[in-house]
Amino acid sequence: MKGFKRALSLTMVLLLTFIIASCGSTSSATNSKKITLASGGTSGTYYGFSGVIAQRLNETLSDKLKINVVSTGASKVNVQMIDDGDADIAILQNDVMSYAYNATDMFEGSTPIQSFSAIASCYPESIQIIVDKSIKSIAELKGKRVSVGDSGSGTEFNAKQILAAYGIDIDNDIVKNNQSFADSCDSLKNGTIDAAFVTAGHPTVAVTELASNYDFNILPIDKAHADSLIADYGFYAPVTIEKDTYSVLTEDIPTVAVMATYIASNNLDEDTVYAFTKGLFEEKENFEHQKASLLNLETGVSGIAIPFHKGAAKYYSENGITVE
Repeated sequence: MKGFKRALSLTMVLLLTFIIASCGSTSSATNSKKITLASGGTSGTYYGFSGVIAQRLNETLSDKLKINVVSTGASKVNVQMIDDGDADIAILQNDVMSYAYNATDMFEGSTPIQSFSAIASCYPESIQIIVDKSIKSIAELKGKRVSVGDSGSGTEFNAKQILAAYGIDIDNDIVKNNQSFADSCDSLKNGTIDAAFVTAGHPTVAVTELASNYDFNILPIDKAHADSLIADYGFYAPVTIEKDTYSVLTEDIPTVAVMATYIASNNLDEDTVYAFTKGLFEEKENFEHQKASLLNLETGVSGIAIPFHKGAAKYYSENGITVE
């Protein structure tokens, strides 16, 4: 009996030792911070871009974070998800970010949403004003049938601001249509509208497809008007649509862009946001997405008119850039 008890005791000791050893050897990924990243529709750039980033960072930073990318309705929805605690990080247009933070435009009349802070601007989303070949300037849009994107979208507010810069009232001086990018391109080809605003990274799939069977112009925004828009709103940046972007272009087109920007919940800890920011810039060569080549520190801090998250600010500071 004593021998049995000694054997049982030894077995228990060995079992306890195994459990402790197993706990000690558990992958550090088990203790990594689980993050929900709100992106966009599954066919859009936000979702694909964020998915590529998440896949790489989940491999290289498995001891620090585990990112789950979720498909969403994009910018406005993403702000609300952060505010509701349903997402930790989100990607959105920087103008929508500013509207939410200051309760203006699409957030006008609501309480300012300031439960988030900035991480980085990633790439430009160009304002592409696609028009019938006979139209040569924005001033000529007065009285025309113009699609300004979905109702209440960031694109509609971009159209409102840009048209106003040229003295055109979006509600009174054009025949306003609210259509998706794909529907806008179809309507332009079918002759039921004369122009369409498209706010998206270029080349944009819907516009590329239109160029394969329809000849159109993209209207330029000259420097004077671009400078005015940048001064008035803060979130616009100058950008050029190169002539080889679409087969119908014969010259480069100057315009303005908003920036696709990552934000983080203020509840997300500094170390996690620091790791994400560092990975975003230092792993960019390993992100298999065409927009990744546009990632750089200068772009990262551009077009942002709200406070930066402390974790992001720490990384920029280490690289000689001071942000608020």
